[in-house]
Amino acid sequence: MPSHSQDLNLQVNISNKQVLSIALPITASIIVPQVNFIINNIFLGGLSQRALALAGITGVYYLIFAVMGQGLNNGLQALISRRAGENRIDAIGNLFSQGVRISLVLAAFGILVTWFISPWVLGWSLHDPESVRTSVSFLHIRILGLPFLYVYQMRNALLVGTNQSRYLIIGTATEAICNVFFDYSLIYGHFGMPKLGFNGAAYASIIAEFAGLSVIFVVIRLNGITKQLHLFKNWAFDAANTKLILKQSFPLILQFTISIMSWEFFYILIEHHGDQALAVSNTMRNIFGFFGCFTWAFAATANTMVSNVIGQGLQHNVIELIHRIIKWSVGFAITVCLLLNLFPHIFLSIYGQGEEFISAGIPVLRVVSTALVLMSISVVWMNAVTGTGNSKMNLYSEIAAITFYCLYVYIVLEKLNLPITWGWFSEWIYWGTILVPSFIYMRGGKWKSRRM
Repeated sequence: MPSHSQDLNLQVNISNKQVLSIALPITASIIVPQVNFIINNIFLGGLSQRALALAGITGVYYLIFAVMGQGLNNGLQALISRRAGENRIDAIGNLFSQGVRISLVLAAFGILVTWFISPWVLGWSLHDPESVRTSVSFLHIRILGLPFLYVYQMRNALLVGTNQSRYLIIGTATEAICNVFFDYSLIYGHFGMPKLGFNGAAYASIIAEFAGLSVIFVVIRLNGITKQLHLFKNWAFDAANTKLILKQSFPLILQFTISIMSWEFFYILIEHHGDQALAVSNTMRNIFGFFGCFTWAFAATANTMVSNVIGQGLQHNVIELIHRIIKWSVGFAITVCLLLNLFPHIFLSIYGQGEEFISAGIPVLRVVSTALVLMSISVVWMNAVTGTGNSKMNLYSEIAAITFYCLYVYIVLEKLNLPITWGWFSEWIYWGTILVPSFIYMRGGKWKSRRM
């Protein structure tokens, strides 16, 4: 690799090869955490159906804070990609250091909220006091992994934004291996370790996040990226770049947070339908998350490539680029949809919950799998908007989508008390509402004159 930043050229083209060279490593890096979620739930399902059901509540709660970091990640990624497109290599290191500072403050906020507010929120929303106690105990441990996760996400923004997404795989593979080992060891008490039951999954996840972060730092340093991008040249507070990052990222943080909070609201309503309904919905979250990895990878690719191409002054190529990315995204989504509908029994049987559980899950699986296809289109357009720098547009779309989503699930699940299959049709409402304004905005062309 070149040894000096001036020798680097981080500008992209809009070929299929370029799209896949960025998207496929991102896919691998996103799939691994989803595999971790699934493995957690398989091990917890071995404890009881109640444990599997509560994993849905606690998992979505932690996801609320995880996506705050993802919002910061996406905003930082767009900025780094823009500087890469402009070939302003020296500016990238400072952006990264300010992003890390912001992420650690955000992590401290998440820990304090969880320790002092989550017991009240869960106590108010869940019906069973034992479920509240177990969930709170788990979350007080699990939230301590947030600083590791956030800094890791900042590394992701750096690698994707500078077209070096292939290195993501190494860190996430390390995380996966550690998670499997410590899940098995700490949940059930193997290899001389304490048997911690439900809380064992929390400790395993923290250890895995720390391991993944440590390994990716070493890999980046050994490959000379630290020196090339001046990552540790200046860690002093930079008010201008901090303000720029917050301006770009805050609407995304708010967008992602209210999105997952609405999902927590959805799961709370599902909990009112009983343990089996909650356990089935938790597996849908796993399936949605795992097979949606392809879609989210292409979405991240749209974000970074659109920003990079605009940085090169090639605005006229952006719509062609988006169409190319969507073709790949939809192709993967249709393949996944067909597999899930042809072999639903195989995917649901891995949780070991019996035929009644599988029979209850198949209709929901069919709804979720088809929603993945619509999502594969919507997220690409939405992330293309992020790449233009207009993150407020995404926030407005999100507010509209969440409003319709929450009204629908409340009426269907709480007022009409319909089966949960009807509740999962809310995914169609959500992704349809996201698609329309994003598509209109990008086709309108006003973004071509934006600067960031």
